[in-house]
Amino acid sequence: MSIKAKQVAGVTSLVVGVVMALSAYHLATLARLNLQDTASRGQMLANALFQRAKVAVAQGGTDPYQVLQQDGGIQSIINSASAFSKNVAYVAIVNKDGIAIAHSYDQLVGQQMPPQGDFLPLAAAPPIQQLRAVYSDQTYEINEPMVDQVTDQVFGAIKIGVSTTLLRVELREAMRNAAGAVLVALVVSSLVAMLLSQWMLRPIHVLQSGLSRLGRGELDVTLDLKEQEFRDLGSSFEAVSAQLSALGRGAAAPDARPGAPTDLESVMDNLEDAVALFSPRGELIFCNKAMNALHPRAMDALPSASPVKQIVERTIAGRKSQGPISVSIAEGDATERLLVTHAIEDTSGRFLGAMLVARNIGYLSQVHTTLNYSQKLAALGRLMAGVAHEVKNPLNAMTIHLELLKQKLQRQTVTVGAPMGMPDGDPSSLPPPDLTKHVDVISKEIRRLDEVLNGFLKFARPDELKLQPVHLASLISEIVTSVAPEAAQRHITLKTECPDNLPEINADPGMLGQAVLNLALNACQAMPNGGTLRLGCRATSGRRVEIDVEDTGVGIPPENLKRIFDLYFTTKEKGSGIGLSMVYRIVQLHDGEVEVQSTPGHGTRFRLIFPQA
Repeated sequence: MSIKAKQVAGVTSLVVGVVMALSAYHLATLARLNLQDTASRGQMLANALFQRAKVAVAQGGTDPYQVLQQDGGIQSIINSASAFSKNVAYVAIVNKDGIAIAHSYDQLVGQQMPPQGDFLPLAAAPPIQQLRAVYSDQTYEINEPMVDQVTDQVFGAIKIGVSTTLLRVELREAMRNAAGAVLVALVVSSLVAMLLSQWMLRPIHVLQSGLSRLGRGELDVTLDLKEQEFRDLGSSFEAVSAQLSALGRGAAAPDARPGAPTDLESVMDNLEDAVALFSPRGELIFCNKAMNALHPRAMDALPSASPVKQIVERTIAGRKSQGPISVSIAEGDATERLLVTHAIEDTSGRFLGAMLVARNIGYLSQVHTTLNYSQKLAALGRLMAGVAHEVKNPLNAMTIHLELLKQKLQRQTVTVGAPMGMPDGDPSSLPPPDLTKHVDVISKEIRRLDEVLNGFLKFARPDELKLQPVHLASLISEIVTSVAPEAAQRHITLKTECPDNLPEINADPGMLGQAVLNLALNACQAMPNGGTLRLGCRATSGRRVEIDVEDTGVGIPPENLKRIFDLYFTTKEKGSGIGLSMVYRIVQLHDGEVEVQSTPGHGTRFRLIFPQA
C-alpha cells in the first residue's frame, strides 16, 4: 500500500472505530435502561396483583386458590398487563406446586409452570451480560411470593414473564440508526482523509521530484519546502546536492589525484580471486592486490607468450569472453590457476574493455585428494565390516563345538571314573587332566575375540541418526533412574542440576542417552567407596548447551588422559575399552565437543557441548 492509501485507511479506521464504539456504548446504555424500566414496571404489576389478591383472599372463602381464580379484579389486571409494559409476555398466579391458577392465556390454566431465570438480577448485570441475554431468545420472570397472613406461609406466587425477543425489537431500531451513522462516518472520513493526505504528502512529492532530478544528473537541486517541519530536511538535501556537485567538479578537474582509493577498490582488494580490468586498447585500468602480485602492471612488460597477455588480447580483439583455461601465470610459479576473461559492454552494447579473473585451483586438487582418500577409507571400512562379519560365523561354530566337546569330556570322565567291574570302567580311557583346561582357554580366547569383533563392528557399521529436539531435563531424569540402583549399591549420592527452561538440542535420544549413561556408570565404578555423582546441564555462549558428568572418584592419571578415547584402551581388569570410544563417536556424530578434567584422588568431570536446536 502507498503512504496515501495507508493514511486514508488509518484515518477512516480510526473514525469508524470511534463511531462504532460510541454506537456500542449507546446500544448497551439503551439495553440497560430498557431492562431497568421493564423491571420497575413488572414490579409495579406484581405489586398491583399482590394487593388485589390480598383483598380478595381476605373477603373470600376458605379456599384461596378458588377465590384468586374467580376474582374479576385479578383477571382484569392480568388482561391489562400490556398497559404496564409492552415487554411483558405473560402474567400468571401459581400455587405452591407451580400450577397456574390464573394466566394471561386461558389454555395454560391448570398446567405446571416451568421455572425461568430471575429477571431482576439481569437488570443490574454488566452491559455485556445484558446484551448476551437480550439476544439469547430466553424468557425471564419477576417472582412475587404470596404469603398467608394468618399462617405466615407461602401458598403461591405471582409470575411476570418478560421476553427478550420483545426487548430486542426496540434495540433493532437503535442498531439501524447506529449502522447509518457508521456508514456516514465512513464516507465523510474517507473524503477528509484523502484531502488531508494530499496536503500532508506534498513534501514527500517534492523530495521525490528532487531525487529524480539528482538521478538524472542535475546538480545544485533545491527544494520548495515551506512547511516548518520539513525545512531542516530541505536544507540537508540541498547540502548533499551541493556536495555531490563539488565531487563531480573535482572528479572532472585535471588536477584530481589519480589512484585515490575508493570503496570499490577496498572490496576488490579483499577478494581471494585475482581481478584486473583492461581498456579497449589493452591498457591496465585496475587490478586488485591478488592480481598485482602475479604480473607487472603494464601489459607491454609481459612476454608475448604470457597466457595473461594472450587471453586478454584475444578478448579485446574478438570482443568476446574467453576461457576458462588452466595455466601457471608467472614464470616459476608452481600454483595452477584458472583464467577467465569477460567482455564488458554498456547498456547500448558499446565495448568498454575486458575483465580478467584468475582463480587459484590448487586447493581443488587438495579437496579431490581428500575426497578420494575419504572414499577409500569408507570402502575399507565396509570391507573390514564384511570381514569381521564373516569371521564371527566361524567363531560361533567353534564356540558351539567347544561346548559339545566339553560336554563329551565331562561325560567320559564320569563314565571312566566308575568302580572296577562296572561297564566302561577302564582307567586307561580317562582323558588327560590338562585337556579340559586347554578347552577352557580356547573358549575364553574365542569370547575375547568375539568381543573385539563386536566393538569393531560398532565403529565400522554406519549409524543412522534420528535427530529430533531433545529436552535435557527429561533425558537426565531417565538416566538418574537407570543409575540409581548402581549408585545405591556403592553408597553414591546423586545430584542433578538441569533446569526445565533449558534450550533443546537436536539429537538422537537413544544414542545421546547411551553416551551419558556410559559416563555415569563409569563414574560409579570410579567410586568404589562411595562419593557424589553430579549430572548438570546449562546454556553457554554461542547458542550451545553443556552436559556435565562429574564424580569424586579416583580420577585419571595424567599419562592416560590422552588415550581414554582410544578404541580398546582400558585400565579396568574386565574392561572392553569401547565405552568411552563410543561416547566420543556419538558426540562427534552430533557435531559436539568433549572436554575432560581429572585430578587423581579427587575426581573427574566430563563436559559434553552441543549446539542448540
